[in-house]
Amino acid sequence: MKTIQPRRSHLRHVAYLTVIALSFAAGLPAHAAPPSLQPLREGKWPAGPQGNANDVKVVGNYAYVALGAGGLAVFDVTNPTNCVQVGGYNTSGSALGVAVSGNYAYVADGDAGLQIIDVRNPTHCVRVGGYDTSGLAFVVAVSGNHAYVADWVFGLQVIDVRNPTNCVRVGGYDTSGIAFGVAVAGNYAYVADLDMGLQVIDVRDPTNCVRVGSYDTSGNAQGVAVAGNYAYVADWVAGLQVIDVRNPSNCVRVGGFDTSGDAYGVAVSGNYAYIADGFAGLQVIDVSNPTNCVRVGGYTTVSGSTVGVAVSGNYANLENNELGLHV
Repeated sequence: MKTIQPRRSHLRHVAYLTVIALSFAAGLPAHAAPPSLQPLREGKWPAGPQGNANDVKVVGNYAYVALGAGGLAVFDVTNPTNCVQVGGYNTSGSALGVAVSGNYAYVADGDAGLQIIDVRNPTHCVRVGGYDTSGLAFVVAVSGNHAYVADWVFGLQVIDVRNPTNCVRVGGYDTSGIAFGVAVAGNYAYVADLDMGLQVIDVRDPTNCVRVGSYDTSGNAQGVAVAGNYAYVADWVAGLQVIDVRNPSNCVRVGGFDTSGDAYGVAVSGNYAYIADGFAGLQVIDVSNPTNCVRVGGYTTVSGSTVGVAVSGNYANLENNELGLHV
């Protein structure tokens, strides 16, 4: 029987998103100076209760934030020192995850499943369709014509979204753990499956998804990012785990870094992995040599627990459970 543990977002009470300047260009060579993190002057989240900030994606000039009971919020981040909410959509469930592709934001909406929001006009977001998954939709990734939903005890769900007004489930795979996170790269979906670690699912035929490999991490796999030949797993108390997935049927841990906090989320850009590390804030790990991961910097928020991270250009966007939106 699967062991159900409360997701971190269930413990959040107030939304928080911090944007931190990273004074380096993504993809610096390994010998270059490590990123220098310096906080910009503080900006403000719009006053009033907003819900719990569970996930964020940045595309162009806009940040798309999954706000729990507050649904989807869209912020103009053209001026990072003065982020302004320009629109959003109050979904029927609890917005826990978000992905953006083309004209649409795809919201993992808890017990309301997948919701698709037309964001062509960010000041007038419109729901155009969705699919009520059988579990609790926590995280969503989009690749091509399909949305891949981490659906709690029901594992991976694959939804055909080529017609957003008529979304259809075409397949899935019921993982042995609790599907907390998902990333898609090439022919495979990589599922952060809590106490069952990393699961690799072949999704070349979405109607017949097949588990081809896994790696049972030493902690609880909370989030995953994939870059090149490696999957980077935020493994809670075990920190960052780097898994070689060149041969998906024989996944091998090649390195990692035991962060000082609890690793909840991970993003990768260039030679660096950015870890949302709970009360320890943001940790920046040089992964240019995956067998010798080295912490090169970080940023500790003034209070609260950092539970998610997204990187866009020179900025890291953090989620923290206490303060509201600050820059």
